[in-house]
Amino acid sequence: MKTIMITGATGNMGQAVVKKFVQEGYFVIGTVIPNDTTPINFPADKFEKVVVDLGDEEASGKFIDTVISKYKSVDAAVLTVGGFAMGSIVDTKTSDIEKQYKLNFETAYNVARPVFIQMLKQNSGRIFIIGSKPGLDARNGKGMVAYGLAKSLIFRLAELMNAEAKGKNVVTSVVVPSTIDTPPNRKAMPEAHFDNWVKPEAIADVIYWHCTDEAAALREPVLKVYNNA
Repeated sequence: MKTIMITGATGNMGQAVVKKFVQEGYFVIGTVIPNDTTPINFPADKFEKVVVDLGDEEASGKFIDTVISKYKSVDAAVLTVGGFAMGSIVDTKTSDIEKQYKLNFETAYNVARPVFIQMLKQNSGRIFIIGSKPGLDARNGKGMVAYGLAKSLIFRLAELMNAEAKGKNVVTSVVVPSTIDTPPNRKAMPEAHFDNWVKPEAIADVIYWHCTDEAAALREPVLKVYNNA
């Protein structure tokens, strides 16, 4: 049975990715933040919930070490943890950028780095980090300065990891969703055309396909999962 690690397992995207990979026969290790009471109803032989603060580098490293010791390898990792904030340059202080950096970059790097090291050792693996349109192109980040700057580092990280993994069967992808069709987004934008948004299940399907043999030859992917948004 293949093993996948999914951070933010109780988030809207995280839940969809967990469900997809459980259905496809993976064993899923899903992280949740401390005091998260969201139920995750999967049998113990298919899913393990781990409580960890991914903003803590030492705690994240211990979590990865435990997973590797227990399951011997990690076939894939999907890093969904992150957060959003509005703010123009006029409104954005250095402290605001630091908050978004910690939330969107450090939580990814603290997992991606030790997972990447393990995948290099086993000469196989797929890592998926969630980017964003403002991170991909600054012109999409007007009014989202701190968020866009923090997310832009995700793309640079993936480029560096793919450069270091060249010649090995280890690939880091950046998943770039448009507006995701979630209850909070619908509540925040009630006048929007929801059919144009991308569903979490569609993102999960795309990520899964990139873990299959059919996608084995792909390198340096940036996955723009936009639908019509």
